Amino acid sequence: MVSNIGTWMYNAASGWLMVSLNSDALLVSLVQVATSLPMFMFALAAGALADIFDKRRFLIWVEAATTLVSAVFAALVEFGHVTPATLLLFMFLIGVGGALSAPAWQSVVPQLVPAQDLAPAVAANSVGINVSRAIGPALAGSIIGVAGIAAPFWLNALSNLGVIGALLWWRAPRAASRLPAERFVSAMYTGFRHARHNPHLRATLIRAVAFFIFASAYWALLPLVARNQITGGAGLYGVLLGAIGAGALAGALALPWAKARLGADRVVAAATVGTAVSLALFGLAGAPATGLAASFLAGACWIAVLANLNVSAQVALPDWVRGRGLAIFVTVFFGSMTLGSVVWGEVADIAGLPLTHFIAALGALLAIPLTARWKLQTGAGVDLTPSMHWPVPVITHEIASDRGPVLVSVDYRLASENHRSAFLAAAQRLDHARRRDGAYAWGMFEDTAEQGRFMETFMVESWVEHLRQHQRVTHADQVLQEQIHRLLRQPSVVRHLVAVEPQGERG
Repeated sequence: MVSNIGTWMYNAASGWLMVSLNSDALLVSLVQVATSLPMFMFALAAGALADIFDKRRFLIWVEAATTLVSAVFAALVEFGHVTPATLLLFMFLIGVGGALSAPAWQSVVPQLVPAQDLAPAVAANSVGINVSRAIGPALAGSIIGVAGIAAPFWLNALSNLGVIGALLWWRAPRAASRLPAERFVSAMYTGFRHARHNPHLRATLIRAVAFFIFASAYWALLPLVARNQITGGAGLYGVLLGAIGAGALAGALALPWAKARLGADRVVAAATVGTAVSLALFGLAGAPATGLAASFLAGACWIAVLANLNVSAQVALPDWVRGRGLAIFVTVFFGSMTLGSVVWGEVADIAGLPLTHFIAALGALLAIPLTARWKLQTGAGVDLTPSMHWPVPVITHEIASDRGPVLVSVDYRLASENHRSAFLAAAQRLDHARRRDGAYAWGMFEDTAEQGRFMETFMVESWVEHLRQHQRVTHADQVLQEQIHRLLRQPSVVRHLVAVEPQGERG
């Protein structure tokens, strides 16, 4: 929480510093872009790294580098060597550090708490973040007035040392696997393929885009609302950000009560309506009181949506791909924020601040019915723990781990022709399950000479990747396979075929 206070001080001071250097609406909105764009660009790669390497060591190195860059930027501000371009560059670099660490931070949460405590843990973390969000901006405004614009940047760099110390102290559990680590590029493709065939995660991503692209308007334009529309100073801007944090804290405390009575989908819909109201209030704000009311409401609704989306993404992912899946969620989150910030900055230059907020409010309201079919947290009841029920493949000789591709065939014989429709329906679900676990191609074929005989085939890029697939199959996959086996007259027959090596490559 101490580190987050420093981060929010840095965010508030950066926005105000840009307004002081150049108050052009598009340029001010680019401050939010510089913060969000790295998440969009690097989060997926960071998720792959988080799944490949030891998360604790990875976080230590990234946090240490971020601290160093933050200190260099604070020195530049101290000695007056900052231009709008320099500010955006260092915000981008510090944002890269945040992008690299975000998937790893989120993916260690299940290592810290039992599965049944995941939702309360996410809510508790949100409380800590939003206590800091309430304190940091207001503190930044006060410190700027007393010690100058450079002080919040120095404090941000110092505050990060506590996080590094906590990581050095913590001893994370290590997964026991004798298989070599995944290769970086292959791991990225595998993570993206899993997300594409994971309906629970896909629904979460769609709902995230529908909210964040409109909610980004008040984040991007708040410095201008504080300075030009309400005609306040750095202190008012900090207070408005603090009010957002205070609202988020109140929202986090009320969230368990609201979710128990409404469920995740209705809470997010209600919070989206509240966000639209807050955007309208920002458009009408001509006095500090209206701005404070809008900020408090915006914060409460923000945390209600963000916490539910975060939990929805967490429960949709098995451990082996958690870093990459959460990285895709973060990419969509910040990609929507980045796109929205650019759009709303341009619209504000053309139409003015009030009308821009009204347009964003209308868009948020329209998104509710348009995305209602995609439900949240549907993965909560799915058992994604490894089942380890696949037998070890039978081999007659040693196979190099990187040899491939591997073709796996499964021979099915139906007990009755009446089972055909049920079998084919289950096979469609089997397609997505195989691809989620690592297959890049899948097919189901029917024997023309024998009625009721089908052959499933799927391909994996290498022998070691297929061995990893054995470790990735979940209990939910096992339940699906048992449903299929009940339709058969005899057990299915599995065969493994490895691509033949060219003769010229033999030693």
